[in-house]
Amino acid sequence: MASALSPPRVPKHKGALPSHYYESFLEKKGPRDQDYKKFWAGLQGCTLYFYNSNRDSQHVEKLGLTAFVRLTDEAPWGSSRDPGFYFSLVLRNQEIKFKVESLESREMWKGFILTVVEMRVPSNLTLLPGHLYMMAEALAKEEARRTLEVPSCFLKVSRLEAQLLLERYPDCGNLLLRPSGDGGDDVSVTTRQTFNGTSVVRHYKVKHEGPKYVIDVEEPFSCASLDAVVDYFVSHTNKALVPFLLDEDYEKVLGHVEADKENGESVWVARSTPGAPGPGPAPASGGPKQLPPVPITPVASQERSAPLLNQEENYVIPIGDAPAANYVNEDVPSRSRPVLNPRKLAKVQAKPLKPPVAPKPEPKGLHGGLAKKLAVGSMQTLFPSTGLADLTAELAEKLQRRRALEHSAGHAGDQ
Repeated sequence: MASALSPPRVPKHKGALPSHYYESFLEKKGPRDQDYKKFWAGLQGCTLYFYNSNRDSQHVEKLGLTAFVRLTDEAPWGSSRDPGFYFSLVLRNQEIKFKVESLESREMWKGFILTVVEMRVPSNLTLLPGHLYMMAEALAKEEARRTLEVPSCFLKVSRLEAQLLLERYPDCGNLLLRPSGDGGDDVSVTTRQTFNGTSVVRHYKVKHEGPKYVIDVEEPFSCASLDAVVDYFVSHTNKALVPFLLDEDYEKVLGHVEADKENGESVWVARSTPGAPGPGPAPASGGPKQLPPVPITPVASQERSAPLLNQEENYVIPIGDAPAANYVNEDVPSRSRPVLNPRKLAKVQAKPLKPPVAPKPEPKGLHGGLAKKLAVGSMQTLFPSTGLADLTAELAEKLQRRRALEHSAGHAGDQ
């Protein structure tokens, strides 16, 4: 029985190995190391990168060369039988010792380091023509890299604009590089500090002489790149100067993409921060204030009012807003109900209240529409209070009797 074929193994994707000007095995000993440690090292730009293996794409350590001072040869470390060759890299803040397996490897490392630091091919080393050609290629690559790479604090602004930026955004730094006002490839450095509550602005000139940048101070200092110029100002001021880095604009309102339920299109929805809860809903922006909702309280069966009056009747409805008042356990009449004379209301309330009387049958001869309106009006209760409902029924009954008498008298006169 034939077994099912297993799918072929797909090799795992490995990251591309980094490209270096020069690379080989190198043993390193730092100021705090007890002994040398072997790495696969590579030089790219003004930085040495150290890897655990020559197959690794991610470095484990790196060492910048912008603070370069000098390179020196070292005597063999340990016994006289040690076949290694030693040299030392002296920086402004530390000294690193290296060990290689051959004299050629030591000269190669020294030659490439001097090439990227001094931006020239050294001529005082024991090198073959092929080695010198490799260093010339590395020099051309480094020159091309430096022409495209500038520090983040380099801005193409004028002298006045640089001062305004440092003054307006003090939290973003106080050191800024800009093109020189004299034209050409020279660079200017603008700094701003506070002394006794007074703002002090200074400008420094950096001359671009060949591959180097020379800081024009009392003791001119030569730098291999603009990054080295920035490092010089930061290190020589005890980090009082901070490179200027303008922060990007950040959003203040949280938003998200949401699909529209009607057409399915994506829309951007921004949620505003809810404010502190208040006694009522917030008014709409740019419009009138919204009134709070009126709670509906269920009414007992014996207190339920009759249907509302016919909307065709002519009643006086107040136009102005009623004064806002907080009433406790009181019935407030609706704004759409008729307004009664307060004097008549007081007199009627003094009389003993009578139970509601059912309306009499429609008298013969009355107009159908008028009788219908009177019958509807007599069955309606305007207020939820029992006394006011009885009063309304009594008034409606008297009005009905009066109109019936007037109609009967008029009919008798016509005959």
